[in-house]
Amino acid sequence: MPNLRTSSLSRRGLLAAGGAVGLGAALAACGDGDSKGSGSGSAAEKSGPWTFKDDRGQSAEAKSTPKNIVAFIGVAAALHDYGIEVKGVFGPTKTADGKPDVQAGDLDITKVEVLGNVWGEFNVEKYAGLAPELLVTAMWEKDALWYVPDESKDKILKLAPSVALWAAQTTVPKAIQRHEDLAASLGADVKAKKVTDAKAAFEKAAARLRAAAKSQPNIKVLVGSASQDLFYVSLAKMSADTLYFQELGVKFVEPKVNKAGFFEELSWENVDKYDADIIMMDNRSSALQPDALTARPTWAQLPAVKAGQVIPRTTEPIYSYAKCTPILDALAEAIEKAEKVG
Repeated sequence: MPNLRTSSLSRRGLLAAGGAVGLGAALAACGDGDSKGSGSGSAAEKSGPWTFKDDRGQSAEAKSTPKNIVAFIGVAAALHDYGIEVKGVFGPTKTADGKPDVQAGDLDITKVEVLGNVWGEFNVEKYAGLAPELLVTAMWEKDALWYVPDESKDKILKLAPSVALWAAQTTVPKAIQRHEDLAASLGADVKAKKVTDAKAAFEKAAARLRAAAKSQPNIKVLVGSASQDLFYVSLAKMSADTLYFQELGVKFVEPKVNKAGFFEELSWENVDKYDADIIMMDNRSSALQPDALTARPTWAQLPAVKAGQVIPRTTEPIYSYAKCTPILDALAEAIEKAEKVG
């Protein structure tokens, strides 16, 4: 995850932790998205000035509703689910074989300009060529713009207004609401049946997960991420997704985190330090996936691995109801079926 202007966490460590870099306050601007531009009409129906107050507390402003939008890939995927399309994206968009990255969601990546696919990569010239009217990204730490390189940030921010939305220091429902607020300000019909049906499905899935956790109170979940040298065990309350699961009653392993407070780094020899019945593994392309770990004896001997109780963790959710519902259902199903093995 980020280069977050913090010396206490390494880039790899932040990636492992899911990017959550502090969980203190509730979302500052949770319910107040757009004072002039919100609503449920189409973008074509809007006229006059546009403004949106983001999660930095800053107001992005334009003479009219922005059309040429460039966004971090996960945010672009969320806006797509609300019917708002972008011109360009940055962040993990394509895998090594050219296929859409998991963070691209349903976005057709052949129809957008990819300005950067890896950390530190952002083509400012291509960005300027898109005549951008709005830049949107996530925020894991106050005022740190996700995947916008510090060395070119000033040039980038001079070209268009910017919006940053919390991906930490929040929970899944709050994050979805803020993405919906932005989509509405850009002309999305957030009262369309597709959206309201998706919200109803999300609420049903949340109720299912709550019921599953209540019915299996002894099942404990470990939040993991793998690299060649280390296995990271994250503290659930530090990320928007796992904090929300915790609020719904899911029990998590609580690692002895380092002084930064977000995760514990274990050597592969010590990967069995914690008992767990289910392991949720970081599904991003930056992390090693379970099928790449089968040759590691200490991994293979973990009770949850032997029982087949390892599931993907969508570490950077796409914050729309449509994309978060399957995440809730998958964890609910895993808990419903889980045997106590830890």
